[in-house]
Amino acid sequence: MKITEVKIFPINEERLKAYVSITIDDSFVVRDLKIIQGPNGLFVAMPSKKRKDGQFRDVAHPLNQDTRDEIEDLIFDAFEKEVKAMGDSLTSMRRSRESENYESPEQHD
Repeated sequence: MKITEVKIFPINEERLKAYVSITIDDSFVVRDLKIIQGPNGLFVAMPSKKRKDGQFRDVAHPLNQDTRDEIEDLIFDAFEKEVKAMGDSLTSMRRSRESENYESPEQHD
């Protein structure tokens, strides 16, 4: 099995940091994985469904730790690249504003 694509959809919430979709062998997609900020750092939550008793149960998940580690590593690498790209795009936006002699509202006091 090979993860052939990882798509990151950043979310700006306190605990939820991103939704993730992965493609396996260019032929099977798993959506609604989540990157969550927990008390011990970021972790990947598998797609889940709420049961009638109120508990959540994974609808898809790795069957062994090696596969989980591989999926998490790929997701965290893609998440890091996405966050850096977002930072780069914000930096370039700030630079273009500065080059246009952008004045903030505070400068008009």
